[in-house]
Amino acid sequence: MYAVNWTSNVSYPLRRVMDPGHRLLAWDVPAAELVHIPEHWLKYPEPEASLHFLLGLLYVGFFLMSMFGNGLVIWIFSTAKSLRTPSNMFVVNLAICDFLMMLKTPIFIYNSFHRGFATGFLGCQIFAVMGTLSGIGAGMTNACIAYDRYHTIANPLEGKLTRTKALVMILFIWSYTTPWAVMPLLEVWGRFAPEGFLTQCSFDYLTTTFDNRMFVSVLFTFSYVIPMSLIIYYYSQIVSHVVSHEKTLREQAKKMNVDSLRSNQQQQNQSAEIRIAKVAITICFLFVASWTPYAVLAMIGVHGDQTLLTPGFAMIPACTCKMVACLDPYVYALSHPRYRLELQKRLPWLAINEKAPQSDSQSTTTEAASSK
Repeated sequence: MYAVNWTSNVSYPLRRVMDPGHRLLAWDVPAAELVHIPEHWLKYPEPEASLHFLLGLLYVGFFLMSMFGNGLVIWIFSTAKSLRTPSNMFVVNLAICDFLMMLKTPIFIYNSFHRGFATGFLGCQIFAVMGTLSGIGAGMTNACIAYDRYHTIANPLEGKLTRTKALVMILFIWSYTTPWAVMPLLEVWGRFAPEGFLTQCSFDYLTTTFDNRMFVSVLFTFSYVIPMSLIIYYYSQIVSHVVSHEKTLREQAKKMNVDSLRSNQQQQNQSAEIRIAKVAITICFLFVASWTPYAVLAMIGVHGDQTLLTPGFAMIPACTCKMVACLDPYVYALSHPRYRLELQKRLPWLAINEKAPQSDSQSTTTEAASSK
């Protein structure tokens, strides 16, 4: 005989049918773990096995792609002398965040191939903590990259970042991020809970108590609105500065009847700065595109119509935020000449054909001449 258990702590009736082994037939969840799962997800039938397996395979691809790409970024940018600049410290920090984001995916993959909450409450907490640290850390790192790019372009002489200042900013990023992982972990404020197909965990955005709504709203502000506002502000300032500066140069050149006021070297430096800014803007755009769906999901959960949040719908933002952790390092590979040059030197089997910048060639020739 199967036991039937009716819950009464929610506004809708929910029947849980269990077998003698005390496992929930609809979702295949051990009875002891039910207390950790929001009732909302248990209203829906368990996803088909094929959906679990397809997501598991997708995350295997994400994991391999991210580990390889971010591993190379961390290795090359940390060890290549030409890339060990204060600004690139943020690049390494972003790669570490992306690496950490995908380091938790084996938990998801294991759960997917076991079709549910296989790693239990402990796996859920580990998954959520790593996701919080990497997600908020990546957002604030992108904000710092935007700040650095703005000051480098707007103030090329005074705006250069020092190593000490970059290190202080990175320490601030992790100090800013850590409390948002610790508080729900210890359930001081908020909590972590399974979501979607119950194969992953995030903040509990479904509990409608005042405290939980306040937690999610404050978290939304500090983890999404603040970094997003900084990113938009600094990059809008970059665009405004570049447009205004180019307009001034063209007008001055026209008055002097010349094509350009810049020397070849100045044009090269300017184009390099613009290129780097474009790379950073691309990275930040990927951040916006990947984390906005999750922000919308959380706001619907605490302030909107929760019936919109089906398990399948909840899995879409999770996939978008994992995808950006895979794409970031390849954006650098496609857009950073010095990075590609280092890859060409160290990993020739990648068949990268990158020519050394003219300034590098000149400095190498000078060094060779002086050593004779």
